[in-house]
Amino acid sequence: MNPLKDFHGPNAAYILELYEQYQQNPNAVDAATRAYFEQWTPPANGQPALAVSAPEIGVDPAAIMGAVNLGQAIREYGHLAARLDPLGTPPPGDPALAEDYHGLTADLLRQLPASVIGGPAAARAANALEAVTALRRIYSTTIGYDYDHIREPAERQWLRHAAESRQFRPVYNSSQQIALLEQLTQVEAFERFLQRTFPGKTRFSIEGLDMMVPMLTEIIGAAADSKIRAFLIGMAHRGRLNVLAHVLRKPYAQILAEFKDPVARLVTVSQYLGFTGDVKYHAGALRAVRNGDENRLVVSMAPNPSHLEHVNPIVAGMARAAGSKVDQPGPPVFDPMLSLPVLIHGDASFPGQGIVAETLNMYRLPGYRVGGTIHLIANNQIGFTANPRASRSTLYASDLAKGFKIPVVHVNADDPEACLEVAMLAFAYQQEFSKDFVIDLIGYRRYGHNEGDEPRFTQPVIYQLVDKQPTVREQWGSALVERSVLQAGRPEALLQKQMDHLQDVLDALQPEEDLPEPNLEKPEPGLAKRVNTAVPAERLQALHRSLGALPDGFSPHPKLARTLKKQAEMLADPTERSIDWTTAEALALASILEEGIAIRLTGEDVERGTFSHRHAVLHHAETGRPFVPLQNLPQARAAFEIRNSPLSENAAVGFEYGYNIQEPSRLVLWEAQYGDFVNGAQAILDEFVVSGRAKWGQTPSLVLLLPHGFEGAGPDHSTGRLERFLESAAEINMRVANCTTAAQYFHLLRRQALLLETDPLPLIVFTPKSLLRHPLTASSLQELAEGRWQPVIDDAEAQQQPDKVEQLVLCSGKIYADLVSSEYRKDNPGVAIARIEQLYPLLPEALLPVLEGYPNLRRVVWAQEEPRNMGAWRQFKPQLQKLIAGRWPLIGVTRPRWSSPAEGSSAWHHANQKALVESVFKLDK
Repeated sequence: MNPLKDFHGPNAAYILELYEQYQQNPNAVDAATRAYFEQWTPPANGQPALAVSAPEIGVDPAAIMGAVNLGQAIREYGHLAARLDPLGTPPPGDPALAEDYHGLTADLLRQLPASVIGGPAAARAANALEAVTALRRIYSTTIGYDYDHIREPAERQWLRHAAESRQFRPVYNSSQQIALLEQLTQVEAFERFLQRTFPGKTRFSIEGLDMMVPMLTEIIGAAADSKIRAFLIGMAHRGRLNVLAHVLRKPYAQILAEFKDPVARLVTVSQYLGFTGDVKYHAGALRAVRNGDENRLVVSMAPNPSHLEHVNPIVAGMARAAGSKVDQPGPPVFDPMLSLPVLIHGDASFPGQGIVAETLNMYRLPGYRVGGTIHLIANNQIGFTANPRASRSTLYASDLAKGFKIPVVHVNADDPEACLEVAMLAFAYQQEFSKDFVIDLIGYRRYGHNEGDEPRFTQPVIYQLVDKQPTVREQWGSALVERSVLQAGRPEALLQKQMDHLQDVLDALQPEEDLPEPNLEKPEPGLAKRVNTAVPAERLQALHRSLGALPDGFSPHPKLARTLKKQAEMLADPTERSIDWTTAEALALASILEEGIAIRLTGEDVERGTFSHRHAVLHHAETGRPFVPLQNLPQARAAFEIRNSPLSENAAVGFEYGYNIQEPSRLVLWEAQYGDFVNGAQAILDEFVVSGRAKWGQTPSLVLLLPHGFEGAGPDHSTGRLERFLESAAEINMRVANCTTAAQYFHLLRRQALLLETDPLPLIVFTPKSLLRHPLTASSLQELAEGRWQPVIDDAEAQQQPDKVEQLVLCSGKIYADLVSSEYRKDNPGVAIARIEQLYPLLPEALLPVLEGYPNLRRVVWAQEEPRNMGAWRQFKPQLQKLIAGRWPLIGVTRPRWSSPAEGSSAWHHANQKALVESVFKLDK
């Protein structure tokens, strides 16, 4: 008996594990291992594991562990030796993959039982050498399994078994192999035809990654056989037209008409509906797939701008919405099996654009998880002109995903069977674990970044290889000829047939007719003005009582308990202005739920509120148990969801936009911690929120709540960047409001909910901070029960003696409170102060009566806290001048033009604010 002195830690543990299997069932191990253990004496109790002893069998025991370690190295690092690049770049390799690294030779491996390698590959092998060879065929050919970072044992075991059993390897009969060739022929012919017919026109060809289309088709087919009802695709422009044509089934005639680009009809549509459209490789599409009479899968591709990865959170939000049932009170019920998002990334943008990481971070978060996304990296091994070494700090384009413990499989895009195997593996994993999966589809780019680019300027060596590389269609066609599935010449005949078909479509084309009109409807004029937002006092009082009802034994924090007690008394006197901002919001949301409209409210610290004002989620003071009054409302007829969002703006706002677009009948709100934080979502705002209707015909109604007001908090906590929204406001693409009372906020929220299906528009609300608890913002029950939204509020005090008014001050938001509470107010009865609550669209019919209500008016003043180059002044000045029509001078009172929005010193702020207020009242002095 020889001691296995070189066995340490997991090596010895492996021997003991095999021995335990042998003890429980001798037939669980192969014959050679049984013979081994029949002569073996296990260590006695207390004997160190490294002192395991074994019988003399003619093989150095260290070879056994060498074989074990070799097998493990191939499983973990075999992808480093895989032939993943169709252009033949040598893989990086790893020393641990060599037999001699472990002190092994082929003869030694041949003497060992296959069981030392283990797994399904060993079950089909006569010895360890055959098992190792089988592992190399699995892990180091055209598929690279990269999931040694997965920490969940069940997932790791499932992935290992799936790879080694080859259970997802397609076994196609002749007709199926020919069908794959026909699909690849359609893909290639489409690109060839466009290149020939429209030379130089940008299309971002798929060529070099053609297998993307069959992979998507395969996944959709599997999804159609499952419970999935929404298959949601998000992708950038590389290969998008081909996917639209052959996955979404967008008609060839429509695509070719877009290349013809007729202008006359679109000009008419633009003039009537405010539709500008977008380039053809940004468009989305929809397709229904039926499987029998009952199952219906809707496949959609979301529109996406040239901000490549910004569609990621949009699609994630769409998937969350599609899987959420909201028709019952309480929290929504999310079914992860109802939707499947598939995101197609670029190899440079996946590691390069931060919104990818922001979106990946959401995938396990409550309120954001979607039940697993399949990610496909369209890896053409080059950015616009940049090589990978200039684009990322990692070996693989996919390595970012490892930090989120997402399995990755790399696959050579020129091996059709390997690609389809990986596609089905990804789908099966997503279905099994409801988690993300990454496919790194490694190919090349046949042309430059676009078809007008010359890539040989920057990558001459690579394109020498590309020029010689046969297409995947040509390779698969040759394989079928060699297998005697097809006769020689048949693949090229199929290609010519498809080219002829495309030519026939082009010849019959009538671009004006083949381009469908945008699916846009102009809302009925005046809907927003006519909607009734008032709620009877009895209903509001009943809702208020329900909101204040706590479960038996529930004890909130003592300070909060006092606040709740005070709120409970706010509706006692219908005429007393005692309802604060928070209570008005809660009543608005409760009444909306009572009317059967579901609500999703998310944001940074939104459950409590940045300023400790909302407390929509209460916590037991001792146990921490949460309680959400709006989810326990007896009157509710729809679900209420509230979630603290991750500390992200770009992906967070994008997610809510996607949720809103997918389910427009639900009220969706996102709140920033401070208004200026929305800066982090500027690309989502520009590319989706404010222009999605004009470009793609979308009808978003997302609500953004942006705390705003100059209070000495510094440049970063003062402004919601009102000017950026106003300069993007056109063609009635949004509503922008800055409310000054709780009642106004109540009616604004209700109006938004009641217009969701008839006049949907994004709503940007600049919300208060210090004014949340200010007496001037408080409202009465009567104002909620009998009032309505007022886009402009005149000066009630000045209206009593309008003849005395010589100066009308127009303002919005917090500065109103500073002006009316100023010491100068009482000494200047000739100054009226009116509030513009709706900043866009600015309604002349609401403002003109105010302007014309003071017969002795001498001047009109616009007053704002913001610097002159910010806030509303730049946008309002020409509009006010048009309304005034020269009757009175227009003066702007603002801070000076600054590059930074606010002072960094509180003392400096207060000095400037006081001077600004004083100047409003002393323009004559």
